[in-house]
Amino acid sequence: QVHLVESGGGLVQAGGSLRLSCLASGSIFDINVMGWYRQAPGKEREMVAVIRPGGITNYADAVKGRFTASRDNLKNAVYLQMNSLKFEDTAVYYCYLEATTGRSSPTFRYWGQGTPVTVSS
Repeated sequence: QVHLVESGGGLVQAGGSLRLSCLASGSIFDINVMGWYRQAPGKEREMVAVIRPGGITNYADAVKGRFTASRDNLKNAVYLQMNSLKFEDTAVYYCYLEATTGRSSPTFRYWGQGTPVTVSS
């Protein structure tokens, strides 16, 4: 079993900042991808930022220049620094992980329980 625990969400005024954290624990052998997705009310879940092997990070166009994702491989953690927040950033943010649980295991995908971010205009 692999568990993802997010923290850091909350209510913030437009223009403010928040930092999300996600810690992965359990039977993790190797992590390939860690990142963040979000889902706003009435909308599909969308990618916010993902960090691939080698540190290559992909960002959604809507957050480029405002959000920064980082990863701590020793802690199996991923973070999302969100600056200059806008009303349209309001959503539930989900931590995402692609990992193996053994030397010969396939890659599995895992999701956190989600942490809400509300930006007041």
